[in-house]
Amino acid sequence: MSVRYLSCGDTAFSVEFGNEISPRINGQVMALHAAVGRARAEGGLAGLVETVPSMRALMVCYDPLSTTRRELEPQIDALIARGLATDAASRKVRIPCCYDDPDFAPDLAEVAERTKKTPEQVIAAHLGSAFKVYVLGFMPGLAYIAGLDPSLYLPRRAQPRVRLPRSTVAIAMDMTTIYPFESPGGWHLIGRTPLWMFDQRREQPVFLAPGDSLTFERISGAEYDAIAQKVEAGTLDWSLFCSDGPGPIGP
Repeated sequence: MSVRYLSCGDTAFSVEFGNEISPRINGQVMALHAAVGRARAEGGLAGLVETVPSMRALMVCYDPLSTTRRELEPQIDALIARGLATDAASRKVRIPCCYDDPDFAPDLAEVAERTKKTPEQVIAAHLGSAFKVYVLGFMPGLAYIAGLDPSLYLPRRAQPRVRLPRSTVAIAMDMTTIYPFESPGGWHLIGRTPLWMFDQRREQPVFLAPGDSLTFERISGAEYDAIAQKVEAGTLDWSLFCSDGPGPIGP
């Protein structure tokens, strides 16, 4: 496996696995991220502070008073040389999404026109996409989720919106995302989930994580309202939407 190391100041360096966005390369990044975590749990990699995965590289952050890149890089090399298990089981997450309210999906008709589909076909293609969370970025809890059906590929909007609602589901290029807060955004808005991608009341405020496998499930407006009420009240059983919660989506 060929990797490239790049210094990022005097407290970090980057381990790059390639120059493209692909499931194979991101799988290698996440496998090294996991291998580093196991090595640290066993008492190795002294001085390492954290690793931060991106689309195609892993940033290794360290305490310069305790170690150096020269000391850590051979240890990272050794982990890679042992082999990276890129087929590790991932958490499976289901996202309920309402596509039917025009306020939730203001760009659905335009996306349908530009991709030469009906709105129902756009929804079906989104529901049928095999998504995986690659990285988190831009703001806390915002996931870059790759795997969008190729028939829905569109560039970002020429004119971004200044403000769009929290939990809006959007698409651009080969990705989908869910905006965790009210914020600006330049992607195409096709639905909304009642789930919050960031909630500081939870023990783990960020819901999604790199490596998650993700599917969307269509819900009605009434189902949306019922789940949203539980989210607002802080009474939702979040395990219903993860691989360790096999129960049906709904209140």
